[in-house]
Amino acid sequence: MLLVDRQKIYTPEEVAEIESGLLQRILTCATPDAVEACISYARFLSLSGITNENYPLFIKVLEVGNHWVIDALIGERDPFLFLSSIQPNQEILNVFFKLLTERHPGELYAKSLSVFLGVLQTTYNVPEDGFKIYRLSISDLNALGKHLDEEVGQEDSLNRVILDILDKISMLQGMLGSEGLEGEGRDKEELAIHAKEIMNYFFDDTKRLNQVIPQVLLIRKDFRNNEIAPRNEVRFEESKLFQEEEGTMEPYADEGDVGEGEEEFEGEEYEEVYEDEEEYEEVYEEEEYEEDEGAGEGEGAADEDLEPEPA
Repeated sequence: MLLVDRQKIYTPEEVAEIESGLLQRILTCATPDAVEACISYARFLSLSGITNENYPLFIKVLEVGNHWVIDALIGERDPFLFLSSIQPNQEILNVFFKLLTERHPGELYAKSLSVFLGVLQTTYNVPEDGFKIYRLSISDLNALGKHLDEEVGQEDSLNRVILDILDKISMLQGMLGSEGLEGEGRDKEELAIHAKEIMNYFFDDTKRLNQVIPQVLLIRKDFRNNEIAPRNEVRFEESKLFQEEEGTMEPYADEGDVGEGEEEFEGEEYEEVYEDEEEYEEVYEEEEYEEDEGAGEGEGAADEDLEPEPA
């Protein structure tokens, strides 16, 4: 089986297509390896910084939804202000409303939802200008309103931002006068009324959101149930690689220990030799002393032999 066509010459476009295909496989986060690669990619983007030239790459990563990847992308920054340096446009708003529509309440990671809401809040701070950038529909308002959490109330930061956006959109009502009865003005009027209804049903304890938003849209899910987790990350000091490197360093440490031991041993040997020399000198001195005594006795005997015998 021929695995490589040796006569095949890849053009830059074909190489770019291969790279794009591999990146798309990474962004699917379908396997733990792909999740880990996507986390590294997100960290690289985060360190590079977001600009008007590379922001589409950040949007692509936000579409992934995996919360480990989102954490790596956002880092320590405020998610509400994550895209504050980028002017909102129809492309960004299309992607965000698409995600708000596709995902059930609770199925979006809180940081991802915060990024979306930060852009929407900026866009519709002046509702007329926001409507010109992206023309809302009733379905878009339902997709936004369904992410309100009735259990935590208006004290929740995400709920407050959603309510603030709905409040801005409701200001379209009454600003149009008689023009609100036909055409685009009528659409704005209907949006304003629906936004006001969602807010009122949320604040009214005697009413529920399913009375103004279809029940099927309000089914809550958990984003953690549908995402692939990376392999367990460990600190480098606790990793096998670190232990192996430490293992390779041990012989050097042992050599140092042995060297010190050798020095101590040599010192002890030197001291022992020195002590032996002292013993030798002492023995030598004793032998000399004995020889001197012996010589003295011999001389005394010789002198006695030389004395004349008495007559």
